[in-house]
Amino acid sequence: MIITRTPLRISFFGGGTDYPAWYHRHGGSVLSTTIDKCCYITCRWLPPFFEYHSRILYSKAENVNANSSIQHPAVRACLEFLRIEEGVEIHHIADLPARAGLGTSSAFTVGLLLGLYALREQMRDKHALAKDAIHVEQDLIQEAVGTQDQVSAAYGGFNRINFHTDGGIEVKRLVAPQSRLEELEQHLALYFTGFARTASEIAQEQIRMTPQRVSELELMRHLVDEGEAVIANPNRPIQEFGTLLHEGWKIKRTLTHKITNASIDEIYEAGLSAGALGGKLLGAGGGGFMLFFVPPERREELRARLRKLLCVPFAFSTRGSHVVVYEPEQVYDKSLTSERQVVYA
Repeated sequence: MIITRTPLRISFFGGGTDYPAWYHRHGGSVLSTTIDKCCYITCRWLPPFFEYHSRILYSKAENVNANSSIQHPAVRACLEFLRIEEGVEIHHIADLPARAGLGTSSAFTVGLLLGLYALREQMRDKHALAKDAIHVEQDLIQEAVGTQDQVSAAYGGFNRINFHTDGGIEVKRLVAPQSRLEELEQHLALYFTGFARTASEIAQEQIRMTPQRVSELELMRHLVDEGEAVIANPNRPIQEFGTLLHEGWKIKRTLTHKITNASIDEIYEAGLSAGALGGKLLGAGGGGFMLFFVPPERREELRARLRKLLCVPFAFSTRGSHVVVYEPEQVYDKSLTSERQVVYA
């Protein structure tokens, strides 16, 4: 029995420069942090006494006679990538909804890979785990996803992540006093817009428009430098971070027409009118969670103004994907699998 815990993330600046179509030509950077909201994956070898070969539980329940018949694309691809043909049982639960802009899909993939490696009694370092998840999502599943979410989930913490033109990935932990990070936390508020979206659909449009958005993406990458500088220097007013978020959102919303809509714009403007200095829609856009930067003394005013939306308290976290339960179980003779198939047939 293996249980892994993998953190979700908040991306502040640089989103869009982490797509391979961009950084292989221009390089890219993001500034992001993981938070204390996680997804949990439980996996084990399925004992050979059930009518089905494998059982997968997420928002659906799948009982299949072969791993190749699994409908969940990430589960099927991870098992294929690790050449696991034996019967498995996999359960997924999470602290927050999927398709909400917090990197839940990649956290799922990272956590599942880590669990499957542990199931095979193998270790995997953070960098290799992130690269494996990127390969599964971008190459095997061929989803239009970026590269930052897998890295954040594997490493954890408040980081600047650089993407080099040769495909190399560099993770630099932000060097700042703990008091400075706590100050930033106190100025952030997370609201769920209630609009679910599929990131890959919006990302496909953004990737298609990338050649026409060079100046915008260069500006978004520059905001990573500015945001890092504000947090790293306690002498600079923390309010500058909120102003940068506002500038970043103004740029991001021009990348494609699918990133925002009238309802989201209304929520953002309501937040500004209630005292927020800036904010952004997290993830690819189209819905999910909206982050606001608001002075602590106006936090209640913002809450009252957005009373119809769900406010989710959170804190920064420092730990990446890790195994929380590791309990080896009895290993059954493989002949029992053949016997099971005959009996149930």
